[in-house]
Amino acid sequence: MALSFRFGTVGSPVATPPTPGGTVGGIRYATSIGLDALELAWVNGVRVGEATCAAIKEAGVENSVALSVHAPYYINLNAVEEKWPNQRKYLMDAAHFGNLAGATDIIFHPGSYFTHPADEVLQVAIPRLRSCLDEIRNNGNEVILRPEISGKSAMLGSLSDVIEMAKAIPGIKPCIDFAHLHARLGDGAMNTYEEWMVVLTSYREVLGDKAMEHLHIHLSGINYGPKGEKNHLIMEESDINFRDLLRSLHASAGKGRIMCESPVMEVDALKFKRLWLEISNEH
Repeated sequence: MALSFRFGTVGSPVATPPTPGGTVGGIRYATSIGLDALELAWVNGVRVGEATCAAIKEAGVENSVALSVHAPYYINLNAVEEKWPNQRKYLMDAAHFGNLAGATDIIFHPGSYFTHPADEVLQVAIPRLRSCLDEIRNNGNEVILRPEISGKSAMLGSLSDVIEMAKAIPGIKPCIDFAHLHARLGDGAMNTYEEWMVVLTSYREVLGDKAMEHLHIHLSGINYGPKGEKNHLIMEESDINFRDLLRSLHASAGKGRIMCESPVMEVDALKFKRLWLEISNEH
């Protein structure tokens, strides 16, 4: 029986052998250790050609590894008018080449408030995002664009923000970064079974049962201060209650992918998988 969640890493696993190396090597290595998802970390730019994308897609299919893309960090849906075209191109390139590489989901950081109220910023961000998706669909590309929950309260990307984007535009779904949710307010809130259930229940109520079957989750330990996220941590160094988090996902009948971003990505991804097996009793 297939598990409700696939588990993987954001970027090729740390211990990927140098030969063949790269994403193809990362896919093969992920499979060999028991992982079945990989997020291509194109965070500093989309620098691939069609031949490389074809090889990545083939490796994903051969190894039954589900692929996604983390688009460049530079995207900001609230950028000033003259900077938006360049930043838009980062997202469009990630969607185009990600699709060629066999990725189904494109994850991106939605940007900054620049001290403006969230509702004002969303009035800028949502039409821009809709325009991107319209062009992507017109090109016959069915990827899902996923704005990620951000780890700092000054950044566009609260739970409410990403749900509003998804509610406004069919074809947009959030990337739920639970570590960012825990760190965002700077006080370590969002760390109990009851709090996680509120998040998942509101997600289902707004986006529907189908969305709960295709969750895309980022998970790791996290270090934070009053302004939110500082850096990712290994599982044991974090104060996140991972057991209650996975319990809430099980109680919510969640399905999809759980992608690890810790400094020891594949090690912690496998720990999350083992904990899920224990909680869910799936095999």
